[in-house]
Amino acid sequence: MASPSQRYRITVTPIEKDGLQCSGRCTIELEHRAQQDWMRLLEAARRPAGLSGDERAAAIVATQLLQDLAQRHADEPTHPLTALQPKLDEVLSALDAIQRTP
Repeated sequence: MASPSQRYRITVTPIEKDGLQCSGRCTIELEHRAQQDWMRLLEAARRPAGLSGDERAAAIVATQLLQDLAQRHADEPTHPLTALQPKLDEVLSALDAIQRTP
């Protein structure tokens, strides 16, 4: 496997009912080493029918995260993420097909 090319800090912060960020200790933050440049993927992605801009970004980040994790465990046949890879490939292909549709 090639060495990861990009490093990302992912932050998840709940938004309160009034639209403001929550106060106190309510943020989850993690680092992830990615094989792909997510910023380029996001810039290059067209908005597929049925997905908002936020949904498109979430789909790209989520699938790339899962793909990277599954690839890291590809040599562990009993690892749950290894079993996910074939289905993830189907999802990525479907999303790619939507991207190509004019």
